[in-house]
Amino acid sequence: MVNNRPNPMVLDQNFWNSRWETGQTGWDIGYPSTPIATFFDTYTNKNAAILIPGCGNAYEAEYLLEKGFTNITLVDIAPAAVERLQNKFKNKPSVKVILGNFFEQEGLYDVIIEQTFFCTLSLDGRNQYVEKCASLLNDNGIIVGVLFNVNFGFDHPPFGGDKNEYLKRFIPLFKIKTMESAYNSIIPRANSELFINLIKK
Repeated sequence: MVNNRPNPMVLDQNFWNSRWETGQTGWDIGYPSTPIATFFDTYTNKNAAILIPGCGNAYEAEYLLEKGFTNITLVDIAPAAVERLQNKFKNKPSVKVILGNFFEQEGLYDVIIEQTFFCTLSLDGRNQYVEKCASLLNDNGIIVGVLFNVNFGFDHPPFGGDKNEYLKRFIPLFKIKTMESAYNSIIPRANSELFINLIKK
């Protein structure tokens, strides 16, 4: 049975904006996640509508632009992060930057990129994430990215998890094409990430 114990921290806009304003961005590796970049090296639909929730500095978006992708939407709840993004991509019409809550987004996408967003959700919010992703994806749309395959506890994000938990949450709405240990994680995350490629049912 999936544990839905709520996280007592209030991880709201003020929390995340404070992290950006004070430089407490330990999740920021400074470049695109290697497993995600490797996937998009062979993804051929350059016009795919791609959404990156909780995108932070959006290094993946920069990489996608270099690879010729034309329809990228970035969402982050922190005004300080969004201001950086707006400056970074101000001359890039292929990138749309939205200040807002992922769970309030609308539209349809072909790909949702998961990179250190799911791990910020307390356990009681994870099924909502799965349902929201399904509602935002076109038929046969996919979630691609990485999930931590380690339990960090719930004192502060990131909150980890394990493959068994993720399978229970995603299987009702997604076909599991890939959910395996990432062979090409960055060194600090070696043996602690699952690469996922999940297809909307």
